[in-house]
Amino acid sequence: MPSKIAVIGDKDSVLAFKAVGVEVFDATTAEQAQSLIKKLSQGNYAVVFIAEGLAELIPDTLAKAKLQTYPAVVPIPTTATPSGFGLQGIKSDVEKAIGVDIIFNKEDKQ
Repeated sequence: MPSKIAVIGDKDSVLAFKAVGVEVFDATTAEQAQSLIKKLSQGNYAVVFIAEGLAELIPDTLAKAKLQTYPAVVPIPTTATPSGFGLQGIKSDVEKAIGVDIIFNKEDKQ
């Protein structure tokens, strides 16, 4: 069973993760992020966090990663202005899993 945790993003945003034992991978372009996700998917990683700014650039790669059991690829906000991309993805996954929006707890108004 995979046991390692990684984070992908620019140095300034992800360096603090190193202090808590997370493996840090520097990426600033979509190509770098895609390459790292492919590489880490073949390793012993249970979770790969990715800066949401990078995640927004590679939606197809993230969709493919969701089809695999491991690693779970999770967009996270960074030192840049958060866009809400990561939270929207989690909200969507929770709604799909249980059929209800428990994160924002809003009903659709028609």
